[in-house]
Order: sequence, then structure tokens, then C-alpha cells
Amino acid sequence: MFREMNRKGQQLSQDECIDILKKELRGVLSVIGDDGYPYGLPINHFYCEEDGKLYFHSGMEGHKIDALRRCEKVSFCVCDEGTKKEGEWAITFRSVIVFGRAEVIEDREKIYDIARKLSYKFTSDEEYIAKEIKNAGPRTFMFALVPEHITGKRVKEA
Repeated sequence: MFREMNRKGQQLSQDECIDILKKELRGVLSVIGDDGYPYGLPINHFYCEEDGKLYFHSGMEGHKIDALRRCEKVSFCVCDEGTKKEGEWAITFRSVIVFGRAEVIEDREKIYDIARKLSYKFTSDEEYIAKEIKNAGPRTFMFALVPEHITGKRVKEA
């Protein structure tokens, strides 16, 4: 169902892909938007090692939410910052694309738990995290991307 990578020598292992998904702060979520147009948006995420899902949070309504309710198929792309060798202009970076289906999370306790874990990617300030979850938690929409296919590659710009 999913295409194989043409340049297999650039392909990353699944472990490398997961490592990038865990470390990077954000990526681009793509959904099927209004009138069938693709809609991609930058968004932060949390990769859960226990269940292998990616979690996202947002407000309760908007273009993304409408699109997810119409079609659960999504993709998510993450790139690392890349590296550059001394004296070269070209950057070598790694990217990961996850294809899968979105599932809405209804359980408020799970939403708060995932929101807390996602927050730790940005801060370890427990007081701030607790305050944000208390204030914004009841208005938080959360969904998981259940991966069906994960692929990654290393690319050197040239």
C-alpha cells in the first residue's frame, strides 16, 4: 500500500526514525482540508514509546479539527536541524514521514497525562505545567496518530 523509498541507501532505520520523533519538538501535520485541498500545519507532538503513537493537542475547533472529523487519514513530517561540515554550505539532515490514522482521545485523564508529557519537551517547570493543564485542560482537544507506515531518510543538500 505504501511506496518503497527509491534511494534505499539514504533510508533510516526504524530506530533512527523513532529517535527523531522523540527528540524533535515539532513537525508538519497534513490532513485533507476543505474542498480536498491538502492542509499542512506546523504542530508540536509527543511520541509515546509505550503505545507507539504520536499525540497532538489543540483547541476544540478549527480547520484541522474539521478535516480530522471528515477523514482520519493523515501524514506527519519531522526534520532534524541537520549538520554541516566545516567549510561546506550543504546541510545533511534527516527527515521522517509517518502515515496513519487519527483517533480522538476522549478520556480527560489521558489528555492531561499526555499534555504533561508533551510539556516536558519544552520545560521542566512543574508549577507552570500544572497551571496550564488546570486552566487549558478542559478546553483541550487531543488526538493520536496511529502509525501505519514510518519511513525516514538522510539527505545532503547539493
